[in-house]
Amino acid sequence: MLPPIPALADYGISPTHGFLPDVLPLTRLPDPYYNKWEAIAANLQALILSKRLRGVVDRLPVLDTIGLEHDAEWRRAYSLLSFMAHGYIWSGDSPSDRLPPSIAVPLLKISEHLEVPPVATYAAVCLWNFKPLFMDEDIDNLENLATLSTFTGAIDESWFYLVSVAMEARGAPIIPLMLTAIAAAREDDAATVTRCLHTFAERLDDLTTLLQRMHESCDPKIFYDRIRPFLAGSKNMADAGLPHGVIYEDGSGKEEYRQYSGGSNAQSSLIQFFDIVLGIEHRPTGEKRGRSQEQGEGHAPAPKHNFLLEMRKYMPGPHARFLNHVQSVANIREFVEEHRDDRSLCIAYDACLAMLRALRDKHIAIVTRYIVLPSKEVRTRSRSRSPEAVRRKVNLATASRQQPPGIALDTRGDGKKDSLKGTGGTALISFLKQARDETGEPAVEAWAHRFMSRVIRTEGQNDFFAGKPEEGAGLQVASQTEEAVIPGLAASWTVDDDVGGICYY
Repeated sequence: MLPPIPALADYGISPTHGFLPDVLPLTRLPDPYYNKWEAIAANLQALILSKRLRGVVDRLPVLDTIGLEHDAEWRRAYSLLSFMAHGYIWSGDSPSDRLPPSIAVPLLKISEHLEVPPVATYAAVCLWNFKPLFMDEDIDNLENLATLSTFTGAIDESWFYLVSVAMEARGAPIIPLMLTAIAAAREDDAATVTRCLHTFAERLDDLTTLLQRMHESCDPKIFYDRIRPFLAGSKNMADAGLPHGVIYEDGSGKEEYRQYSGGSNAQSSLIQFFDIVLGIEHRPTGEKRGRSQEQGEGHAPAPKHNFLLEMRKYMPGPHARFLNHVQSVANIREFVEEHRDDRSLCIAYDACLAMLRALRDKHIAIVTRYIVLPSKEVRTRSRSRSPEAVRRKVNLATASRQQPPGIALDTRGDGKKDSLKGTGGTALISFLKQARDETGEPAVEAWAHRFMSRVIRTEGQNDFFAGKPEEGAGLQVASQTEEAVIPGLAASWTVDDDVGGICYY
């Protein structure tokens, strides 16, 4: 007997807003008891700038969670405390390896209630941290969105979060659409599956267009130097000043260091949903495609990459369970392979793969512009400054300055990792390229395979992802050249299989 197709309501997922809350995030907690939290959040940028946040938080009383009633209130409290926690840790000249009880005690209780880690996750900074400017306009419109909290107060930071919010909203209708396609495949209704795939491909193209707008109001230098350090977690952060992690002072007297990954778009449930319903398998970095195995419904390719499974732990619990449920019923890839004679169906499926691959191509370009190139510029700047100036502040943005050149590069070219921690820009792009290439592997039509396995050569073009191989880390990265260490949103980017492949958490 086939497992039932998941009902969105059972997992708190909206048919119109997807993984965004069906009830808009609260702009303020209604109970005056929590005014002290709201006051700190409202003045967070000034407190960070004046380096007075830690003193204010240290004097803050421990507030009980008894006044939190509805889900929206719990989410608001979680977002507030997450911003306060990361601001407290990263706002000084060196990071704090302790969170005082005024933050730690309520944050631990709220995180347990919401089934999320006590850290600034994607849910805290994106999913539950926005408001529409006009209630009668859609929230997939970037011009109708604003953030509720930021660390810096910069437009760049708000824009960085809001592009993700708009993409979540624009992609939300894909969720019920593809559940309909799964049900239609069970009934051998190829026409309905084809229609659903057509719409899916169109929506994916819309998402790529939205992602391309990142550059409009988010400057790469501001993002790299000012915003990204506050999103860092506490896992494998020795170079950034947290060798052991962070102690959450809960009053038990038995506190131990905790280590968590920081905020990352990889914690979006939407992208993993796309991979699951299309039957895309992501292998550990460097692992080649093996012989295909027979798959039946309920046996969609399981995510073998540790990173994907690890990031599900940072999603709200119901969302992660929803993905597991969808994994058990996904059947679109098998259905298409069984109907190879239906050309319209096969073309529609391949179009979805092509559009998702194009989205990942755009992601490669953005990572290059916002992470790879600024990291190299940071190293260049640090070489021209005095050692005292370089050492003055310690955080994620300064960590790469302290690494010797070439420390992260796999120079052997044999697929084996060097013993040194982390990877360079080439390795980062290689991982993203593999994920991109794996997206096209299930393609049915021969022309689609050729189209999605083509090599794009970009040497000699003067844009941010191109240039000579030895000067950039763009889409063409065949040469083994020295690259800068790349700390990602949550930690250092890496391809180590044992820690996940995208970020060294």
